[in-house]
Amino acid sequence: MRFGKQQNKTYPLGYGLGLRFVNALAVFVCLVSFSSEVYAGAGKTILALGDSLTAGYGLAQSDAFPVQLQAALRDSGLPDVVVINGGVSGDTSAGGRARLDWLLAEPVDLVIVELGANDGLRGLDPAETRRNLDAILAKLTGRGILVLLSGMLAPPNLGEDYGVAFNSIYPDLAQKYGVALDPFFLQGVATVEALNQADGIHPNAQGVAIIVKRLVPPVVNLLTD
Repeated sequence: MRFGKQQNKTYPLGYGLGLRFVNALAVFVCLVSFSSEVYAGAGKTILALGDSLTAGYGLAQSDAFPVQLQAALRDSGLPDVVVINGGVSGDTSAGGRARLDWLLAEPVDLVIVELGANDGLRGLDPAETRRNLDAILAKLTGRGILVLLSGMLAPPNLGEDYGVAFNSIYPDLAQKYGVALDPFFLQGVATVEALNQADGIHPNAQGVAIIVKRLVPPVVNLLTD
């Protein structure tokens, strides 16, 4: 998501179809390795459902968003919390919707939904993004699962009309389903060179730490209310 600069229909390696398959397989293996004992025995379980921003593209696993978030939550007084990495690099809202059922094979208490960045990068119809996210939130809230919806902003090079249609998706759906809203996942990090990797798209470890610091308070509130 290099804001303000045309991508010319090319995407970094993290958005390739082959890598998407590898990442999806890795997520599946990771989830299988987390036995029912891990899910049931932990105080709280969080699923981070997202794309490369959640998966930790370009980072050491220890620096990925779910790992940093789990550590920060434990430092904040939730010592038994487990954060499952449900991110797949290159995933769109449609991809997240398609794999949601098997991600929910074991109980979770909270899902952080971070999807839509690749929809915007590819100029996909915002109406389709809205339908996919709507379906995801309907399923989660229908099962009584807490949700934190983290929004994305459309690249400005796609025009004002596209931006209005895309950017309204997240607050509209948060209001519709009564879920917590984080307006912009990359707030304070996007376009800041020192907080991003060389591609200008993905946060580095320091950038992820800033995102985590912002999200810890609302996550704690959701889990402890």
